[in-house]
Amino acid sequence: MILYYSSASGNTQRFVERLALPALKIPTNAPLCAREINQPFILICPTYADGQGRGAVPKAVVDTLNQSAIRRHLIGVIGSGNRNFGDLFARAGQIIANKCQVPLLYRFELAGTERDRVLVRQGITAFIEHYGQQQ
Repeated sequence: MILYYSSASGNTQRFVERLALPALKIPTNAPLCAREINQPFILICPTYADGQGRGAVPKAVVDTLNQSAIRRHLIGVIGSGNRNFGDLFARAGQIIANKCQVPLLYRFELAGTERDRVLVRQGITAFIEHYGQQQ
């Protein structure tokens, strides 16, 4: 399953919809409840940072992942962002991966390209198959 956050711009949501995989959106104004997540998931998260990288991970994502009952199901992260921000491109994905000790699986810009969609869909499928064999 995919868990994702998308703001009013809708870039991440458009990307996730084009993947055509089971997905659940984190509300922009509140964290999810632990009872809503009871299986392994890959998080797709955009980056919202100031010029110093502060605030890169959206508050609703932080609040959601601060729930250990949800965080324990996180198996990987995909980050998105804008390449105009240089080293801060897709920084939220790296921050989450480091903090939660899961792999950063991919990074894409804005709403992604068709190539990004194909690579991510193939990668998620392979990763979940591999992950399932490891349990």
